Amino acid sequence: MAAVTALPVSLSGRFKGSFAYFTIKDRLPQILTRAIDTLHRHKNEFFEEHGEKGVEAEKRAISFLSKLRNELQTDKPVTLLEDELPDAALWNQYLDYQRNLSNGNGEPSWFQSPWLYVECYMYRRIHAALAQNPPIDNFDVFKEGKAQNFFESQEAIIALCTYFQELLKNIKDLAEKQLQEELFKLLQVSLWGNKCDLSFSAGEDSSQKSSPLQSLENFLSYILVNDMEKLWSLLVNAKTRNTEKSNVRVDIILDNAGFELVSDLVLADFLLLSKLADEVHFHGKSIPWYVSDTTKHDFNWTIRQLQSANHMWMSRCGMNWEGNLKKGVWVYHDHMFWTLPHDFSSMAEVAPDLYADLQKSDLLLFKGDLNYRKLTGDRKWEYTVPFHQALNKFHPAPLCSLRTLKSDTQVGLKPGQGEKIQASEPEWMVSGKYGIVQFDAGL
Repeated sequence: MAAVTALPVSLSGRFKGSFAYFTIKDRLPQILTRAIDTLHRHKNEFFEEHGEKGVEAEKRAISFLSKLRNELQTDKPVTLLEDELPDAALWNQYLDYQRNLSNGNGEPSWFQSPWLYVECYMYRRIHAALAQNPPIDNFDVFKEGKAQNFFESQEAIIALCTYFQELLKNIKDLAEKQLQEELFKLLQVSLWGNKCDLSFSAGEDSSQKSSPLQSLENFLSYILVNDMEKLWSLLVNAKTRNTEKSNVRVDIILDNAGFELVSDLVLADFLLLSKLADEVHFHGKSIPWYVSDTTKHDFNWTIRQLQSANHMWMSRCGMNWEGNLKKGVWVYHDHMFWTLPHDFSSMAEVAPDLYADLQKSDLLLFKGDLNYRKLTGDRKWEYTVPFHQALNKFHPAPLCSLRTLKSDTQVGLKPGQGEKIQASEPEWMVSGKYGIVQFDAGL
């Protein structure tokens, strides 16, 4: 029996000067201020739709968020959720768990607790501020930013849709090597599409302005772990293995709406049309989350926007993708677990239904930084620790992280690789300049 090694400490605001510290000190209050401003700006709309009740609800939501901002900035203890939403009990149990962890070293608080926990908790409290205040309980304070990102990325979206529709004209004639090259291109577009993250820029413009395909060659050297070959082998082998039995299923655990989502949809459609997969399952968030994360509304809205675009290839993509959903070869899910504070090593225990569903997949693609933080527990790992070890027994199926680095945790690097970059670029882990395509074959 191998010795059980203790897990490293969680990233936390208690480490003064760390990226977590600056995020909690500067970025999270900015995000709350923007949410408050958004509610202010929509006051007239709330009045027109709901009369005085709408305005009263807006005032209550704003005071709720102002109180939250004050608690955060003054490092108050994290409090139990008082709403009746379906996940409240799980959140409150998690707070008890954090209290037990602190071993009498005071109450869990904004700067003393794990960064992953308090950041998730903030978004859950933003959700409560609206959910508890009908008639504006379905208002998404981040919706405008997500739509803006989509519209400001129009040129890149047109370039990608055009490239993809041209590719489809002769996809049936492509030799295996060409098919592999196209898969690698679209994986990279999906990887770098993850640069467009609004929580990272505290909600400021982060749209994709240039054609996403032109710069791929230049970006290759910034992919620190590149397991694309392993993905290709896995998909080709799954295809051969599955000819007799069931379908080859790929799951994409989504990150941001806007350009990134379009790049994920192109990749998903390519997997079907190249016959590398028979069905693709998407996993989004059930509530507005981390400013730009994809909800069911964002997912459907994006496909509708593409359908109604006055650009031939954009609308062709939208039509085809609507068709994929109708035929059931694309399936959208939004399990509550994705918006809990738990890292993925506790999924089997906290959400056994979701874990069992993911076990049916041939490949899980986890998009983005937050998913990576939850895969690896958001800890101060040594750079060279194997990815498999950092996953801490989370192995429902073969999985791969497509992530641009925006937080200071990274595993699976070669000896000296991280230190070498660190020497010339101290901000390398949080700049969004570097990326990984990191694979784990599972058990």
